[in-house]
Amino acid sequence: MHESYEPAKGATDGPGPRVLVVDDDPTVAEVVTGYLDRAGYAVDHAGDGPAALARATASPPDLVVLDLMLPGMDGLEVCRRLRARGPVPVIMLTARGDEDDRILGLEVGADDYVTKPFSPRELVLRVESVLRRARPGTDRQPVSAAGLTVDPAARRATRDGTELALTLREFDLLAFFLRHPGRAYSREELMREVWGWEFGDLSTVTVHIRRLRGKVEDDPARPRLIQTVWGVGYRFETGRPAEPSEV
Repeated sequence: MHESYEPAKGATDGPGPRVLVVDDDPTVAEVVTGYLDRAGYAVDHAGDGPAALARATASPPDLVVLDLMLPGMDGLEVCRRLRARGPVPVIMLTARGDEDDRILGLEVGADDYVTKPFSPRELVLRVESVLRRARPGTDRQPVSAAGLTVDPAARRATRDGTELALTLREFDLLAFFLRHPGRAYSREELMREVWGWEFGDLSTVTVHIRRLRGKVEDDPARPRLIQTVWGVGYRFETGRPAEPSEV
């Protein structure tokens, strides 16, 4: 991890977004903290789960970079507790190459993940991407369909008037579906349009579809809104019954 990184123009003009780095490896923490600091972020560091939760309570971050393997309380539990407190974006770091570990991180609410060893510059770009998508876009008008409403300006989503607890990616995915009903999208298209990635692990989309169905469908096993289009991907419908579906 020895790369140069030039901060984006204007990144150091005043205090930047707050990023909490949670990693018990001093070398990794130092490198990550240094790159984020040079990119214009206000960076804090915690070496274990309890310290991370305490720092997040004392000074709520705009984003958390969270190692999966932590002493005492692992990153999955830390992520669960952070997500229970609010919709702070989380990027998970993992030294494992097993897809199951990456999926577990997404299942508990992580918005993105980076596998060690990683490029510090790539991590900074991922941080920038997640924070950029967390900010309201140019299309700030609420959109509604099938009893669901998303309000991009307020970053608020409701189902039949009841607020939904959505992660950043789930919110963006639901907003995209509501704006494009009736059309089938492949996982590659969803990754590009919703995540802003030209390439990546397609299981990321699969996991988020599953999680979103669990929050917006009456029966996630028989989805009537987010339907699987076999051989293509997914399509948002406004209420037509569907057969039992596997993601």
